[in-house]
Amino acid sequence: MNTILLHIRKLVLTGLIAMLLAAWAFSQDRSELPNILWITSEDNSPMLGCYGDDLATTPYLDQLAAEGFRYTYAFANCPVCAPARNTIITGVYAASNGNEQMRSEYRISAQVRTYAELLREAGYYCTNNSKTDYNSPDIDPTQIWDESSNRAHYRNRPDGKPFFAIFNLMQSHESSIFQKNPITGQENPVNLRPPKHNPERVALPPYHPDIPEMRHDWATYYDKIEIMDGKVGELLRELEELGEADHTIVFYYGDHGGVLARSKRYLYESGTKVPMIVRIPERFQYLYPAGKPGEAVDRMVSFVDLAPTLLSIAGSEIPGYMQGDAFLGRQVTDAPGYVHMTRGRMDERIDMSRSVRDQKYRYIRNYMPFRIPLQHLAYLFTATSAKAWEEAFRAGICNEIQSAPFLPKPVEELYDTENDPWEVQNLATDPAYKDVLERMRAENLSWMAEIRDVGLIPETEYLSLAGDGSMYDYMRSKECPLDELLEAAEKATLPGEVDISAYVKYLKSKHPAVRFWGATGLLIHLEEATMAVPALEKAAGDKSSSVAVLAAEALFQLGHEETAIGTYIRILTEPSYGMADRNFALNSVDALQLADPELVKTVNRLYEEQKDSITGFARFNRFDFLMSEYLLKKWKVV
Repeated sequence: MNTILLHIRKLVLTGLIAMLLAAWAFSQDRSELPNILWITSEDNSPMLGCYGDDLATTPYLDQLAAEGFRYTYAFANCPVCAPARNTIITGVYAASNGNEQMRSEYRISAQVRTYAELLREAGYYCTNNSKTDYNSPDIDPTQIWDESSNRAHYRNRPDGKPFFAIFNLMQSHESSIFQKNPITGQENPVNLRPPKHNPERVALPPYHPDIPEMRHDWATYYDKIEIMDGKVGELLRELEELGEADHTIVFYYGDHGGVLARSKRYLYESGTKVPMIVRIPERFQYLYPAGKPGEAVDRMVSFVDLAPTLLSIAGSEIPGYMQGDAFLGRQVTDAPGYVHMTRGRMDERIDMSRSVRDQKYRYIRNYMPFRIPLQHLAYLFTATSAKAWEEAFRAGICNEIQSAPFLPKPVEELYDTENDPWEVQNLATDPAYKDVLERMRAENLSWMAEIRDVGLIPETEYLSLAGDGSMYDYMRSKECPLDELLEAAEKATLPGEVDISAYVKYLKSKHPAVRFWGATGLLIHLEEATMAVPALEKAAGDKSSSVAVLAAEALFQLGHEETAIGTYIRILTEPSYGMADRNFALNSVDALQLADPELVKTVNRLYEEQKDSITGFARFNRFDFLMSEYLLKKWKVV
């Protein structure tokens, strides 16, 4: 018995000592602020060996994953760079900030500050090398960073200061596969040569036709991923050589999915799911998200979580306006059940979609089902593979799955991502998935209400409604009829529900966005909208360009061509309308395949007025110019 008691006492004493040592280590580690190194790469999905991609050549990132923690459910909240960065830098969804549209020039709320400013207040020396692209003129890189340039480096910090440093790698950017420069038209000899990775080994997604151009661009992109991986290796080696590796948490992630057509810019796995690896030195093991390095982490994370996570690691208070969940540090939250993603205007092409993802299913709500998914986009269609895909579709050699991106899209999409990773089998109309569909639909609506989704208002109204402020502030003001907007958007687009009288009633609202949803409902339900022609004719004269354009689009298809064409010409010529208004009208003209002589002359005048003053990359920021140029080429005028 005495032997047993002695053994028990020994075990208890050993346990107490271990607990005291752990507590001491815990307090010691937490008294030291870790350095943080972020390495981001452009436009790539988890095309890495450590994520199971057998064709990828990524030894440095594979090693980083072996030494760190690989997140298996990491997502960009927007599938394109500038809105994604807007979300990252603020910890607020771009769709809540009012900066969801690609190349946004809209103000950001004075209430919303960037994590760079907050980390500097916490004692960090913060550097950015060197991409900014925050999608709002109010986020000034020269003000929020200690250094922001291609010379910015953590070694420049004052003695004794912890650092936060970003290095953004461009080797895998979409433009890396282009065979011609989209601005100069000059050929890229590197991309004209056979790629290093074998095109025949590429496992093409089922939505891509098996054509040489597609295989070539896929293989070329694997080449770019390998080059990017080498750059990651250089940065990690430099960290070691400077003696900082044992004091530095390393984050690596792709800035959104990519890069071939139907990935970047789209709310599928291929556009939103990203690689994310976090390596944490042993001295900071209290931050481990799993038992030991090398393990996978199945917690769902997205870019809106990054800012609060940084502040949690730094021991700083997380501001109440931030909308994400800290997944490391002292303020870790319970794992979220859903991730939310949004799609708005992509350069010159207008669309609105929302997506909800749990660990098995992806739900997509398309609020503009009258626009095809793969609209012609000047930058995207610089890629040889995108042009070849469109040509294959027109030639009739694409199957049903490969043709779908060029045809009208459903209002709702639902995919089982475990069994259908490329998301080609839409389950939204399958009765067996009714409960899942309704759950995800309800979650989407609840989230839009919670973040006060600016996408409920068409971009054409942002400047007039926000005034000198931001759309974030407007959506939280007494002037914003949020409940009415949510109801109108839902009623206008909900499958199986048709209420023409309600849509007509919305057209009489004092608020332009409610009127917009009235016009949307009538355009979606054209077959039942004949009785609404008088209301549509009145709406075609609406001061709001988005209301007038959708009314004109419906009228044209109901046989009232003259009224519709007059509406387009009015919006394209009246000085009171700006670029967003003209672009909205030109998108509609293209969707209708219109080529009326007076309309052609009007578009040509718009093009001629701008063509000599727009040079270089600036042309990709002039959306009405891009659309007019595209239409005139299609009409064989230029």
